[in-house]
Amino acid sequence: MLIAVATACGWIGWSGHVLTLPAATLFPALWALSPSRVVAALVSAGYFLAASRGLPQGVAKFFAADLRPGLLLWLAASASFVVVHVAVWTRQSEEGRPALRSALRYLAATLLMALPPFGITGWAQPITAAGVLFPGWGWWGLAATAVGLAMMASRGRLAAAIVLGGCWVWSAASWTPPFLAPGWAGVDLEHGQNLGRDGSLAYHRDLMATVRRASGEGARILILPESALGFWTPTVERLWREALHDSDATVIAGAAILGRPGYENVLVTISSERSEILYRQRVPVPVSMWQPWRAWSGQGGGARASFFANPVVKAGGVKVAPLICYEQLLVWPILQSMLRSPDIIVATGNGWWTAGTSIVALQQASIAAWAKLFDLPVVIAFNT
Repeated sequence: MLIAVATACGWIGWSGHVLTLPAATLFPALWALSPSRVVAALVSAGYFLAASRGLPQGVAKFFAADLRPGLLLWLAASASFVVVHVAVWTRQSEEGRPALRSALRYLAATLLMALPPFGITGWAQPITAAGVLFPGWGWWGLAATAVGLAMMASRGRLAAAIVLGGCWVWSAASWTPPFLAPGWAGVDLEHGQNLGRDGSLAYHRDLMATVRRASGEGARILILPESALGFWTPTVERLWREALHDSDATVIAGAAILGRPGYENVLVTISSERSEILYRQRVPVPVSMWQPWRAWSGQGGGARASFFANPVVKAGGVKVAPLICYEQLLVWPILQSMLRSPDIIVATGNGWWTAGTSIVALQQASIAAWAKLFDLPVVIAFNT
């Protein structure tokens, strides 16, 4: 029963709808009620595998392979979540044990899964629901959610469930989407896997026409998805600056920069007057992009990770918290940015490989929750 309910919590909570995120807050209670480490492991695995159920199909499409590599990565990604929660689990029903031991241990597991190295695969964290439960509360809302989750893992779980459930109902009844920043606009594209891979003049001119149309609707800062510009070269830079010479618009777009030993996934900002690298991705997607073992073996290649670099950047005269694709599923990149008190969240992604899954919807639900928690405007640009 515990395993089945945990699986349902992961499935419902991470369905891609922001208002279902609080369903994940039941997981600590199920984990704490497990009668043994084996059951705790199965409860944790059921929750995580259900929450990340789109991974096998997405990986298969990304690598143009069958489901086997995706299934292996799916199981491997769950390993850190399961290992951490099994390691800190304690039997709650034994006499003489402090009543809050499970609560404190669950908080320890949450902290471990929020920070590197375990945080690199720390998806599906129940604390993401803070933005739904306590919108606008900021750090106080994050703390209140952490306390609520800890209590769910203690003998006070019934009272915690009533309080969190009441907050959920109240928030759902009065919910409004995150607000948009005046003058900013995200430009969604539907170029599939061709985005950024076609470096032809015709491709860039078509993209420029899309930007002009969006600019004509009143936006002065336009966000293009991850990888929209392909490789960032002097030729591409000159082409885009010339295209913007008679415009006061600024374009922020995804690109890749070649270097040794691999490449960097970045956001660049372009205007008629200047262009520069705005943001270097902190956490590229493990395995498909970030491949540290290649550097360790002297082979080179793969995307470079800038784990704790540039959490906030300046663009359009405001402080921006940028998040590229995979970073939107993790906890610590957004919290690291929030420590710098940004004015706006900018989220980009290239989700062509997620067709038929809920991965892009999960990313956008996660970003919406964090934006509501800290009461910040958000601009989103995705390619599908």
